[in-house]
Amino acid sequence: MKISVIVPVYNTQDYLRECVDSILNQSLGDIELILVDDGSTDFSTDIIYEYVERYPEKVRAISLDNGGQGRARNFGIDIAKGEFLSFIDSDDYLEKDALLHLYEAAVRENADVAVCDMEKRYDDGTREYVKAALQDDPLASAGSASNKIFRRSAVGDIRFPVGLWYEDFSFSAKMLLKSKATVFVKEALYIYRCGQSSTMNNNNARKNLDIIEIMRDIRDFAHAGGYKDGYEFLLINHVLLDAIKRLQLQSSADKKEVIHKLRSYVKESIPKLSECESFKKESGNRRMIMRLNYYGMEALAIKILKIKSKLG
Repeated sequence: MKISVIVPVYNTQDYLRECVDSILNQSLGDIELILVDDGSTDFSTDIIYEYVERYPEKVRAISLDNGGQGRARNFGIDIAKGEFLSFIDSDDYLEKDALLHLYEAAVRENADVAVCDMEKRYDDGTREYVKAALQDDPLASAGSASNKIFRRSAVGDIRFPVGLWYEDFSFSAKMLLKSKATVFVKEALYIYRCGQSSTMNNNNARKNLDIIEIMRDIRDFAHAGGYKDGYEFLLINHVLLDAIKRLQLQSSADKKEVIHKLRSYVKESIPKLSECESFKKESGNRRMIMRLNYYGMEALAIKILKIKSKLG
């Protein structure tokens, strides 16, 4: 079997059929679909077992009490039979050739990870093309697990963290650090439905501190595997740049305290930013924003970014 598609499901009855149909109608036929019901309280459970009954040779189901997306995905990994693993969110869906193009690219390049671009689709019909990575380094694509397929033999005992934010980032970062080869398919094959609530759009500033625990775990993984430079790349891009920027844009009363703690963690790991090899390789604009965030001038960094956005 070429790909096991793992879909954690929690109360997405309005979108689940479109998601499942997009997987079952893939042009790559040699797949299995594992639907993990994470304690749904709406009609999602009924929909899941309707598909199991209709497609017993292709669809399997696991029923759990509610424990979060990461835990649900881990249960799916443990029973998956495919050569590659795919993780799709139950309110999103795939273009018809998504898995075929990702699988062919991975096989052609003997890659452990294949990554595609995404398209955001809003309730008003607006569409937005989203590149998987804005930089050449594959680690720049670590944010999501859903627009990727992962070679099962390379996954080994890597699993999603349970009960923490940034679970996708944790799994993807480890796999990209470990990957002997990563290939990019520059097509928007994964359709991300916008308008629903999401972790990254949540105004709960304090939960962003979970990234410190995530980064410590990635640090240990990276150091054990000899990926120190990779860890520093992830730290400055996903904590010093992205997380602090996202928090500065929030209205939460806790954001200043959380930003201070994130900055302190970065400084603890990188006492001299100018000597960090990953920092030296960044573009001038990115270095400027990182430097401002490093020295506590994130408000100025946001103003500069807004001015640059207006100027195009």
